[in-house]
Amino acid sequence: MQNLPDSPPHRSVADVDGFVDLLRAACDEPAMARTLLALLDQPADRRGHVIERLAAHLRRQGAPARLVAAISCLADDAVAQQAQAVIRRGGA
Repeated sequence: MQNLPDSPPHRSVADVDGFVDLLRAACDEPAMARTLLALLDQPADRRGHVIERLAAHLRRQGAPARLVAAISCLADDAVAQQAQAVIRRGGA
């Protein structure tokens, strides 16, 4: 899987503007949590492909760069596992 320009491997997700906000929103909004968990539950290769396509779609639609960057972080397996755990706990 190729690295997305918005999520270079040397950056921490804490440095990605909007990532924490994305997780908070998922913890606060059940519909968003369900959507993200459905994505995060996918096998890694499929998840990565879907995220690449989603990020490209969001860019074409003019979505804020911080949202695209936050979503792109979820292509990383370790980040996806941690995000999944946080969302399942409800942010606690």
